[in-house]
Amino acid sequence: MTGGRCADTLDAAIEHRAEGVGMQRDPSNPAPGDVTTGSVVALWCYPVKSMLGEELNAAEVTERGLVGDRQFALVDRSTGKIAGAKNPRKWGNFFDFRAAYVESPRTGSKLPPVRLTLPDGSVVTSEQDDFAQILSGALGREVALAEAQQSGASSGATAEEYWPDVEGLDHRDTVTDFELPAGTFFDLAVVHLLTTATIDRLRELYPEGRFEARRFRPNIVVSTGPDQRGFVENDWIGHTVAIGDQVRLRVTGPCPRCVMTTLPQGDLPKDSGILRTAAQHNQANVGVYADVIAGGTTRRGDSVTLG
Repeated sequence: MTGGRCADTLDAAIEHRAEGVGMQRDPSNPAPGDVTTGSVVALWCYPVKSMLGEELNAAEVTERGLVGDRQFALVDRSTGKIAGAKNPRKWGNFFDFRAAYVESPRTGSKLPPVRLTLPDGSVVTSEQDDFAQILSGALGREVALAEAQQSGASSGATAEEYWPDVEGLDHRDTVTDFELPAGTFFDLAVVHLLTTATIDRLRELYPEGRFEARRFRPNIVVSTGPDQRGFVENDWIGHTVAIGDQVRLRVTGPCPRCVMTTLPQGDLPKDSGILRTAAQHNQANVGVYADVIAGGTTRRGDSVTLG
């Protein structure tokens, strides 16, 4: 979310899953146990929180996730809170902005500048002196660009989230505050995994909706085989995922979704049915969160194995 219903804590999401209400498991899916379950079909990095990101062919992974992912965020100068797409009534559509690094970020090196494409098609970079002024004008509110602190932060930044009037969410038609993990701009965890099986299942449940991975802002999209059906990631929680020869992830919990999944982006229309379908059939979860056990380089086409 990595986008998600971030007023929840990850522990609460795991506890909610353990109650067994509404989380679907297809009994035809084999139990995890060192079996190849698919391959990496897409990799995504989002340099600026809540903005569109960039699709990659390969990415370095560290204990903080994909290098460069959600390393920057916009701060509302009037409140000190993180600005973003979770409160579209206040900020409009952050998905009209696209962020990418001017060159590939590398482990152990200073992050390169960020290049933003604005709604009118103009392009600015974070090294420009008038960067904040231009963004403030585009958003209609005074903002500043902040970089996540690598260490030393005692508490997390605060952000706002609008909860639409959708049955099955923890709140309805209200705005709440939530705290991000200290020193980061992640919602709950550093890596978000999503399978094509889950996207296919959502399409079956709501054929009128346009379900595409980019609505859910994952870091790693796993292409699963025809024998993997339903919300297969639900069965990955508590297991290790090996990606290629180097990267090892520990799946920690489900990824609860929010209003961001309903917003228009590019050619995808606004559709509250996207979130409603997830809420009705999988406790509003789509995909899973993971921590990094072992870092390295991951590439499109890498095998994905459950242990």
